[in-house]
Amino acid sequence: MKEEQKPGLFQRELTIGKAFTDKAKESFYNEFTSLLESGVDMQRALSILIEEQEKKRIKAILEEISAALVVGSSLSESLQKSGHFTPYEYQSVRIGEETGRLKIVLGHLASFYADKVKLRRQLIGVFTYPGFVIMITFGVLYFMLTSVVPMFQDVFKQFGQELPPLTQKIIWLSQHFSTFLIWFLGAAVLCSIYFYTQRKEAWYRKMMSGFVLKIPVFGPLMKKIYMARFCQSMALLLSSKTPLVNSLELVEEMIGFYPLEVAMQEVRKDIISGESLHYGLSKFDLFDKRLISLVKIAEEINQLDSTFERLTKQNQEEIEFRTKLIGTIIEPLIIVLIGTIVGVIMVAMYMPMFNLSNVIK
Repeated sequence: MKEEQKPGLFQRELTIGKAFTDKAKESFYNEFTSLLESGVDMQRALSILIEEQEKKRIKAILEEISAALVVGSSLSESLQKSGHFTPYEYQSVRIGEETGRLKIVLGHLASFYADKVKLRRQLIGVFTYPGFVIMITFGVLYFMLTSVVPMFQDVFKQFGQELPPLTQKIIWLSQHFSTFLIWFLGAAVLCSIYFYTQRKEAWYRKMMSGFVLKIPVFGPLMKKIYMARFCQSMALLLSSKTPLVNSLELVEEMIGFYPLEVAMQEVRKDIISGESLHYGLSKFDLFDKRLISLVKIAEEINQLDSTFERLTKQNQEEIEFRTKLIGTIIEPLIIVLIGTIVGVIMVAMYMPMFNLSNVIK
């Protein structure tokens, strides 16, 4: 199986970076679903998509999928062999093929990636302005400590008096700022390299996920984001008639969030041993009581898929509200931060001036 998935030289050249982005997948699933619903057969639908595709890398992937279909592979097998689709995708497509619900599954996948792209844009919109302002703040700080403070320092030398403690500290920081900056950048690069090499290790993923969830304001938002993905994935899989244990396994592979992966592994064991889904979820703080209560009711009336769909919409609405709220809170905080930094430096520089009359006397 591994030998079949091993890409050739031409394919490796094409897959430098991420060829099939989330936005590209959203477009692919949307257009593919529309063509199939209009009565076009699968092979012809792919041919139309290939003809319309302008990006060479995506076009080559679609041609590879089309070629696999020609030699008798199913769509799910073709997606898997291409190496550009997750187990979540091709397993969902496989179940759609087996149950005769392929068009519905493809439509759900289009919605999944549309929501994922929308969420990413919301987060980018929230953090772009603060990120830009923080860069400006570092620029202003660098300018003041390397240009403005040394200018005041030359003036202070003429006073012949001891400077206030705050002024001395700012001058000392100015004198060593370049050294600190070099050490800081060097440490940041080394830490980035180390963490990048350790990013797949269990200890690192556990540590980082725990740290992220504990960050005020941002932590609860990240928890909501992963809960929305969990509910959306479960809704898609269960509506495709995927067995519950298989659904949990695919969700674990798809989302890639350490606390959720641990939870899914334990919940699967509970279900295999005869326990219910809500019982397994109740063991983990990651899932709130409301979700567990709704899942319990859904299990009793056999409506898990529709319940997870409703939970997905509710989580997405709350995520949208929280992202706007964070943006509203962060902007004034950054302005206060910049004002504080500049204010402290300027006060430190002007404090000796306040005693200038005494020095002259």
